[in-house]
Amino acid sequence: MRVLVVGSGGREHALTWGMARSAEVDDIVCAPGNPGMESLGECLAVDTSDPVAIADLADAVDAGLVVVGPEDPLVAGAVDALTERGRLAFGPVGAARASRAPRRG
Repeated sequence: MRVLVVGSGGREHALTWGMARSAEVDDIVCAPGNPGMESLGECLAVDTSDPVAIADLADAVDAGLVVVGPEDPLVAGAVDALTERGRLAFGPVGAARASRAPRRG
């Protein structure tokens, strides 16, 4: 399976590192990635604040799974845009931001 990892931080690097060791993962694309992630997969530019750009990239690389790490694209609705196109995506949908549990205190 080809996996697209969205993000460039330590969280995304750790996710990429772990997935690179899976027998289920054939190829990893990181967007935008970071220099440390270049040894784990191809790094491509993407505007992580634009859900449509992320979905377009997932289509272009034919990702079997998209893992969205950073909060900003999650809040912007990246997983919604991906699932609307039939892409398997890991992360909460935009509706989750409206269903926060009440704070105690």
